[in-house]
Amino acid sequence: MKEVLTKILESLGLACWVEIVTENPRCTYYFGPFASNQEAQRSVAGYVEDLKKEGATGISVEIKRVNPKELTIFDELGELSDLERFPALKRQLS
Repeated sequence: MKEVLTKILESLGLACWVEIVTENPRCTYYFGPFASNQEAQRSVAGYVEDLKKEGATGISVEIKRVNPKELTIFDELGELSDLERFPALKRQLS
């Protein structure tokens, strides 16, 4: 029954999704759909933990009512170099 409700909410654009944006790698991830904000919130810690284990940094989380076209959006051109991530290194090399 819960799955049916979630599908209906998703088709109406009312389902909740967890949007996680990481600075490095520069990616946007969508997890969901969820029937409620509370349900989405309960799953955030697990998603963040998994991304940290994969080495992601600069993690921000938002719960939204969206209908993502893609679940993972990778910004290849926006990848941070070591010089951008570590400004002190850039100053040393200058």
